[in-house]
Amino acid sequence: MRVPAKPPLEGIKRSLDKKRAERQGKRLPRDGFVRETFSLPRQEARAKAREWLERWPKQAYWTEIESWAERPGDMIEFTMRRLPSAD
Repeated sequence: MRVPAKPPLEGIKRSLDKKRAERQGKRLPRDGFVRETFSLPRQEARAKAREWLERWPKQAYWTEIESWAERPGDMIEFTMRRLPSAD
């Protein structure tokens, strides 16, 4: 019994590469959230997080601090995320 040959995938590969190249200029990842990463002194980091939460309320934009880490020198590196628009 002979095993069938694999189908050529070059056409699919070219198509995927073309689509990915078209999307390179867009900022939204597949999950639809807008993200921005900051590295600020502790007090400025708190102020920036408050600013985001006041400008884009959690109830409408699902705004949240996605991740954060303490860095040397009392610096806080954090990523904020939100939906691009509210309905």
